[in-house]
Amino acid sequence: MIKVALIGYGKMGKTIESLIERDFPDMRIDYAFHQKNIHECTVENLQKVDIAIEFTQPATAGANVLKCFEAGIPVVCGTTGWYQQLNDVKQVCKEKNKALLYATNFSIGMNIFFEINQRLAQLMNGRNYIASMTETHHTQKLDMPSGTAVSLAEQIFDHNKNYTNWVLDDKPNNEGLSLSIAAIRTENVPGTHVVKYENDIDLIEIKHEAKSRDGFAQGAILAARWLIGKEGYYGMKDVLQ
Repeated sequence: MIKVALIGYGKMGKTIESLIERDFPDMRIDYAFHQKNIHECTVENLQKVDIAIEFTQPATAGANVLKCFEAGIPVVCGTTGWYQQLNDVKQVCKEKNKALLYATNFSIGMNIFFEINQRLAQLMNGRNYIASMTETHHTQKLDMPSGTAVSLAEQIFDHNKNYTNWVLDDKPNNEGLSLSIAAIRTENVPGTHVVKYENDIDLIEIKHEAKSRDGFAQGAILAARWLIGKEGYYGMKDVLQ
């Protein structure tokens, strides 16, 4: 039996719990830490489980991951917006032979979308098209743009010399090297991402729309199962390969 600690028991944590109870009989949730019982998220209690899955907030994610390292358990983290700390946490992971799998999006479909986005950016490199992006999420999402949008943008920067940075803007930017990202917040939207390339002749658009949180939760569970017994820093691409 794989014993799991959920660090963060919001919508994602509850969806993960529901899927484990329904679809993964060899796994069980031993702890679900949230605001009211976060004081129980101790090294001692974490040492009683096999894996932690962390979905909290940017202000607490880094410390939560480090606590898992101290407890000697692998951790899957899906919190976004704590990028300034991430490199330091990666370094600790590598130096101390710990295990961390971090992703801005655990959906299998979105990770296929990442591959399509990367290839499209390569094909559009240097061409006379203006790129832009729109991401739409529920009103409780704290970071703007979403971590997934930032990951998509970074892929574009890596493969398209027309862009080197992003700006929050709801209009495509036809000047400089900035990629415009429009961030929309509305009720009951798990996550939609659209990447566009447009000029006076035509428009090319790719889109990923999550219908529920189940895809994200399922990916996080599969990542957790995959990470057990490993050391090092990984992403969803490692799991899917």
